Amino acid sequence: MSSGGDLLSVEPIELTFPFELKKQISCSLQLSNKTDSYVAFKVKTTNPKKYCVRPNTGIVMPRSTCDVMVTMQAQKEAPADMQCKDKFLLQSVKTNDGVSPKDISADMFNKEAGHVVEECKLRVVYVSPPQPPSPVAEGSEEGSSPRGSVSENGNANGPDFSQGTRGFAERSEAQEKSAEV
Repeated sequence: MSSGGDLLSVEPIELTFPFELKKQISCSLQLSNKTDSYVAFKVKTTNPKKYCVRPNTGIVMPRSTCDVMVTMQAQKEAPADMQCKDKFLLQSVKTNDGVSPKDISADMFNKEAGHVVEECKLRVVYVSPPQPPSPVAEGSEEGSSPRGSVSENGNANGPDFSQGTRGFAERSEAQEKSAEV
């Protein structure tokens, strides 16, 4: 689904990040100039410390496209219910032919100065990353270490064994090492 105004179409209008803790995640936007004019753009966000936008300003040549990379910095904790209230605003304005990105100024996007500025709001959506397959197939104990079912005193550890794979997943590396000793 694309959106935008008469100047630029924006694809996608939702920035989707497969959320993972302590991992930097990127997604890209494609800006398509629907006009025969040069169009300058600027990307703003409600949370500038959390995101890096490259380029955050630029020129889209007539009837061409420009890719913008949005990178979310690594997060230390997951948001409640995987909801995100962050938003982006893409502003675009017609400009003179031959203008280069270094000629872009904040004044170009100033509506009070009489400039016609188109704005497109973009939401941020978190999705759960694809889960890697479980190392032990459900209902199967094959391939698991026999040491995993023996407690530190050498006796069979009944509760872990009867809980199936869940008991193994909860064991820490320290517990595994002490079981080996």
